[in-house]
Amino acid sequence: MTSEFKAIVLCKELNLNKISQHFGISRKYKWEDFLVLKGEQLQGIVNDTEDKIIYIFYFGSMVFINFQHHQIMDVVKYIKKLEPEINDVNVFAYEDDYKLEISPDETPAINNDYMIDSVPSDYQLDIVAIILAKSVSLEKNEIQVDTLLDRIENVVNNLNRGELGVSDEELAKMSANILSFKLNTISYIMLLDNPDITWSNEEAAALYDELSVVFELKDRYEKLRQKTEILLDITEAFSNLVHAKRGTRLEWAIIILIFIEIILSLYDMFFR
Repeated sequence: MTSEFKAIVLCKELNLNKISQHFGISRKYKWEDFLVLKGEQLQGIVNDTEDKIIYIFYFGSMVFINFQHHQIMDVVKYIKKLEPEINDVNVFAYEDDYKLEISPDETPAINNDYMIDSVPSDYQLDIVAIILAKSVSLEKNEIQVDTLLDRIENVVNNLNRGELGVSDEELAKMSANILSFKLNTISYIMLLDNPDITWSNEEAAALYDELSVVFELKDRYEKLRQKTEILLDITEAFSNLVHAKRGTRLEWAIIILIFIEIILSLYDMFFR
């Protein structure tokens, strides 16, 4: 038995309670929960619902099990009716694939692309989906932070030529983006938190820890944290330079005004 996973990021945040109510699920979802859709809940969206499962996470990620490309697009378009902020133009901008194979005849193995186990367990699908959802959402943040680093590098190059070339508004946006990355990584994606199932199931906890190492979640988080700290330091330096430049202009304006006042006083004294 083989389960094929496809994880994507659709937006910054998904309202699980709103989506679940639409599918007739009355449960109240907390921030750390995820929504699972399968069976009759998928009828009317895709033709064949057998062995198909969707995991939906608050932080904007969705994980599809045994879905074809066009079926994923059908689901995204359907969910967009409930969540208009979903980006359905470039659905696969951030994606990750994985395969879980249950085979008693093969040696158990776990790597970046697939996992082989001899015995199926209820928690396996959940753990793999959670890891993939976090990984692909983290990838989005990594790419966006690198893009911002490139923008900062251009500003530094301009500074080397004696041109600051950045306004207060741009600095404010940069700082907001950096803080947003930190918030999304820690609070939204919950990289530092283990799922609830790991607290009650030792095997689930062991699998979660092993997959976390395989996908380097903690190492990637640490690198992202360091990059955001560097970006914050640089933007703070830019902000100080902008304020110093503004202060210098103000001082020169005051000096010019005083000089004009002296000229006018001398004019009144000698020519009137």
